[in-house]
Amino acid sequence: MIDVIASEWLKLRSLRSNLYLLACSLAAVVACAGIAFMIGRGFDNQTMEERMAFPTNGDGVGNGIAAAYFVFALLGALAITSEYGTEMIQTSLVAVPRRQVLLLAKVPGLAAVALVAGQVLAFVMHAASMAALGDRAGQLLRDGVTLGTSLSEPGVLASVVVAGLSMAAVALIGLGVGAAIRSTPGALVALTVIIVVLPVVAKTLPMPLRAQAGSFMIENLPLQIAGVGGGQLSPAAAAGLLVAYVIAALTAGATMIALTGRRIKVLAIGAAAAVLVSAVPAAAAGSPGSGQSTLTWGDCADKIPSKEMRCASIKVPLDWTKPSGRKIDLTVGLLPTTGFERRMGTVFAIPGGPGGSGVEDLSKYAGSFIELRARFDVVTVEPRNTVDKGVLPFDCLASGPWITWPDTPAEYAELGRRNRAAAERCRAADPEFFDHMDSASVARDMEAIRVALGEEKLSFIASSYGGRPGIEYSRLFPGRVRAMVFDGAENPYVDRVQGRLPHEKSFTRFAAWCEATTTCALHGQDVDEVWRALVDRADRVPVPVKGESPQAAYSGFDIKEAAAPSIISPGPEPEYPRWKQLAEAIKRAAGGDASGFADYVRQTMKSPKVPSPVGMNMTHCLDGFAYRDYEEYRKKRREGERLLPNIAGTELWHPLACVGWPTPVTNPPGPLLTKGLPPYLGVGAWTDFAGSADIVRRVPGSAAVQYQWHGHALYNSGNSCIISHVNRYLISLRLPAKGTVCPKAVT
Repeated sequence: MIDVIASEWLKLRSLRSNLYLLACSLAAVVACAGIAFMIGRGFDNQTMEERMAFPTNGDGVGNGIAAAYFVFALLGALAITSEYGTEMIQTSLVAVPRRQVLLLAKVPGLAAVALVAGQVLAFVMHAASMAALGDRAGQLLRDGVTLGTSLSEPGVLASVVVAGLSMAAVALIGLGVGAAIRSTPGALVALTVIIVVLPVVAKTLPMPLRAQAGSFMIENLPLQIAGVGGGQLSPAAAAGLLVAYVIAALTAGATMIALTGRRIKVLAIGAAAAVLVSAVPAAAAGSPGSGQSTLTWGDCADKIPSKEMRCASIKVPLDWTKPSGRKIDLTVGLLPTTGFERRMGTVFAIPGGPGGSGVEDLSKYAGSFIELRARFDVVTVEPRNTVDKGVLPFDCLASGPWITWPDTPAEYAELGRRNRAAAERCRAADPEFFDHMDSASVARDMEAIRVALGEEKLSFIASSYGGRPGIEYSRLFPGRVRAMVFDGAENPYVDRVQGRLPHEKSFTRFAAWCEATTTCALHGQDVDEVWRALVDRADRVPVPVKGESPQAAYSGFDIKEAAAPSIISPGPEPEYPRWKQLAEAIKRAAGGDASGFADYVRQTMKSPKVPSPVGMNMTHCLDGFAYRDYEEYRKKRREGERLLPNIAGTELWHPLACVGWPTPVTNPPGPLLTKGLPPYLGVGAWTDFAGSADIVRRVPGSAAVQYQWHGHALYNSGNSCIISHVNRYLISLRLPAKGTVCPKAVT
């Protein structure tokens, strides 16, 4: 056998045409560089938002891999069809009567040449693509990868190496096809169909059939073997399939070259080997950590606009200390994976509020999850503290008392009496339900959903107040967290006064805008002086609201609370409509009428002044927002007045709503223990970044990214830069470098 292999090697290396044929593979390098160059030119002509939506060029090898495959497949086919064409096959068979031995003897030399040449070609193709892209290659895209991927990126070196290996596999496939057809023109047609036609046809199919068929194309197997995309197969299944293709081709060749009586035996052995090589890895590789879900998915309620959203119901204990006691129903929402890539698991979107419906939010913001859904199912919940469940009166929960700024212990006690009365009115409908709306219970509900989904671990995006259930889940079930993103998250560890310092800076920006903008109603005036004079005067003599009762008159405390959302969220530039509206309201209130504030409070609430909703407080107060006593309140008030000259009091609003609360704190803030937790990612805008960053810094190895502009819940809001960093983390568990920021989006 060694002599036969040596003779076949002599044939292969002595043919000058093989060298010329391998030189033709340089066309693949030209294709890689040319396509990368055109991608770069197109990228340069787009806006930043359009650039973020660009598809990645990946390792660049895929641009020319069809040309490379064709050359190597033809090299393999000619290794035997050339003998048929010159009738030298008869001489070869005289020298080596055992036909399968003759065929297999061609394999070592062909494989050795293709392995070396394939590796060189793959790395040159990658280098050519990266050189053509230049500095653009490092641009992070919405799907969590860069426009071009360097060899240092996870899986890229492996994908380039496997691409080179696959060229050797394709050469052997060409050998098998050539042996089966025995004709160079016939082999050329068959290889064209396999390498060119079938992949093109697969790309014309509708989804998800396109992704399913594309996963089995030879050109997409290297990326799947390396585990960096390209299809739906696991690395083991993709590798098994590539080997099976080789076995199948060589089996076909060996079957056709065999004597008539032996063909059935050869075919049976080869077919069995191909099936086993491809089927065993595929059967062993399911979705990572996934099991059988016990949830029954169906259509969602009419109020859910997304037609893709599926909903299911799950029963959980109302009181988790009594798991066999009363049960309540929760609605779980699902945006299923689109199937573009291999499924990696489930991402749980934790809604904010507290009490926001995650099902409605996920449906509303489904567009932000498009790229993530190529690899993940996305689920959420309408949590137990959602105010419109019908258990407690919605109108009662959605409204509440007007919070005052107590100046004496008696006023503090009176505020507590009003808060208690409002809470008791809502609580009376179902006291047991009302008393179990804390974030730890929500976290335990999330764990029940994980179990029902059959997932070993979950990844999370916790937005706004969803950060609190995210923290509680981390504390209770650290081993079930694969990844956790805190997006503008509520942070129980940061002092509330310190947490409002970025809001104070936003007021400074508002004042500067007024000074520079002629359309501001306060242009030409000292905004700080006008504002503070108004607030001080209103605290002494409240400003009436035209057409409303005297009780609706605005104190300085009321003015600051009403203005707070507009101060930190001015609206789209350059008009900044909420800043413009705020300036007009200040000017009007300075003239003796607070109707400007009342008008835009009514836009979101059925009240002339900002109420303190009982539905929100029933979670806040159980989560430990309340002050211990009047003395602690006075201490925090003095600190706020010292550090927050323009917005002091806004940090007191939610804690003051818990004064006199009828039920005790059941979920006080506890330490975030790090054992068993993976590194986390925090993101946020100017006013909420510090909270998220402080949470994640408690977990070793974590990182945070600030968006240097206004905003809140940035992932849901569609901020492409934040989405790109979050997606990269959730997909590859790679975190951004320290100090990474997202610049203001340019429209």
